[in-house]
Amino acid sequence: MKTHLRMHNGETPYQCSQCDKIFSQKGALNNHRRTHNGEKPYKCHQCDKVFAQKGNLTTHLRAHNGEKPYQCSKCDKTFSRTDYLKTHMRIHTGEKPYQCYQCDKTFSSQSQLKPHLRRHTGEKPYQCSKCDKAFSQSGDLLKHLRIHTGEKPYQCSQCDKAFTKITNLAAHLRTHTGEKPYQCSLCDSSFSQKSNLKTHLKKHTGEISYQSKLKRHKGTKKSYTDILSEPKVEVKEESMEYEKSDFVYLFDPNFEVKEEQIL
Repeated sequence: MKTHLRMHNGETPYQCSQCDKIFSQKGALNNHRRTHNGEKPYKCHQCDKVFAQKGNLTTHLRAHNGEKPYQCSKCDKTFSRTDYLKTHMRIHTGEKPYQCYQCDKTFSSQSQLKPHLRRHTGEKPYQCSKCDKAFSQSGDLLKHLRIHTGEKPYQCSQCDKAFTKITNLAAHLRTHTGEKPYQCSLCDSSFSQKSNLKTHLKKHTGEISYQSKLKRHKGTKKSYTDILSEPKVEVKEESMEYEKSDFVYLFDPNFEVKEEQIL
């Protein structure tokens, strides 16, 4: 009862001898002392991990038994730790308390902010063991490793195709559903992939008509000025492949159009 009353009156008679922290209970002081002496008396019986506090061991054991006692009040997700639930709740509230000090971006958890900061610093701590590539996020390294292993964990439910990335699977599924979420802002055309929209937009800017002229006159004696002065021609949908071309055309007003292959 006496110990409990200290919670109400704010009495903290137990002082740490190594720092200035004070506690209302002797047990709390004993737990704190382990941060100084490194003592970890609570050992997991299923693995080799040890902990300074019994509560941390209890939380850790849920990783083995799958227990998730903390239920989200907004959806059906459950969590093994209260801090995981607290972070998850920000999805519903929209709260993003962690701000990048280099730009205006904000994040719902510190674990999301940390890899973002590496984009500014250029730090890439995750090194591929098969080649010299390095990555700022562990997830990016995991995706990259599939190039070496050939693993394709994302299987299409409509056909036998499989993919290394879930984004590639999502794009492929549109070939089955016919979904075209990328809408042109200048006409009624829509596309299943963003890259196709980007190519299509060149039809409006005239860039494809320009490239079409150059390809048509490759190898002729026409000058650069003559080619550009030609009237625009109608561009058909099948001519939208120039963005992916392996060639670049170099021009000289006095000589024929030359072709150089990009290495």
